[in-house]
Amino acid sequence: MHGRLDPEEHVMEDTVRDPDREWPNPWLGQLGVAIADLEWEPGDDIQVDVGGVSVSGIDVGEDYNPKWSSPKGTVKYNKDAFIVIKNNSRSPFKPSQPNPELKQAHPYEEKND
Repeated sequence: MHGRLDPEEHVMEDTVRDPDREWPNPWLGQLGVAIADLEWEPGDDIQVDVGGVSVSGIDVGEDYNPKWSSPKGTVKYNKDAFIVIKNNSRSPFKPSQPNPELKQAHPYEEKND
C-alpha cells in the first residue's frame, strides 16, 4: 500500500483545482452537480461542441494581410461563445409521425383550369 486514508483526512475539496492555474475552478464543480442532477452515467456517449465561433472559408493565398483576413479554416471564438454538452446515449432518434386524428378542414377538390 502506498499510503493511508484516514476518515478525518479531507479527500475532496469544495472546489476543483485546475493544475495550470493557482485559483480554484468552481465551474467544474458546477458541471459535476449538473451531470449528477441529470443522472448521466459514466459510460454514456458524451459529445462536447463549441458554439459561437466563426471559421474562415476564403482561400486568401500566400500574400495575405493578417490584419484583415485569416487563412482558410481558421477558427475564431466570439466573446459570447458557448459550450454544448450532448448525451447521445439519452437522445433516442425517433422520426416524426403523422397525427392520425388531424383532419383537414375542407375536402380536397382538384381544380380544372
